[in-house]
Amino acid sequence: MSASARARTITWEDPVAALAEARELDGLAMMKAIADGRLPPPPMAVLMNMEPVEFAAGRAVFAGLPGEEHYNPIGTVHGGWASTILDSALGCAIQTTLPAGVAYTTLDLRVTFVRAITRETGRVLASAEVVHRGRRVATAEARLVGEHDGRLLAHGGASCVILEG
Repeated sequence: MSASARARTITWEDPVAALAEARELDGLAMMKAIADGRLPPPPMAVLMNMEPVEFAAGRAVFAGLPGEEHYNPIGTVHGGWASTILDSALGCAIQTTLPAGVAYTTLDLRVTFVRAITRETGRVLASAEVVHRGRRVATAEARLVGEHDGRLLAHGGASCVILEG
């Protein structure tokens, strides 16, 4: 390993055990339980350095801290990181509208990158709101902004299929 090598240790809780607890909650209660620590965050959120900030019916906000561990070969945060935090906010906004025992999965994700993200960008906020909640399909839109300066970094939308039972 070179002198400039870095390391990061990730620790998470069993996601299957958390899911068993969460199945009894409606979508909004589940998201709030994760946000306030009653349920552990999904391992993916720990790995990607993002956390829930706020949930309301049809709305979700996540914060993320982009770091050099998210860099691509051209020296900026990989677009997949920004897409991931947007996808999480979009899906969880839809999740907040679901009753207990009902799930969803993403049908499509659209992201437009407006500005490069680097470790100097600092903490970012992904805010999403449901645009349409039908019986089988829901759609949402989101914006990713710098927390300190409010500058738009990316925006996008998603469609999700609602899975009964």
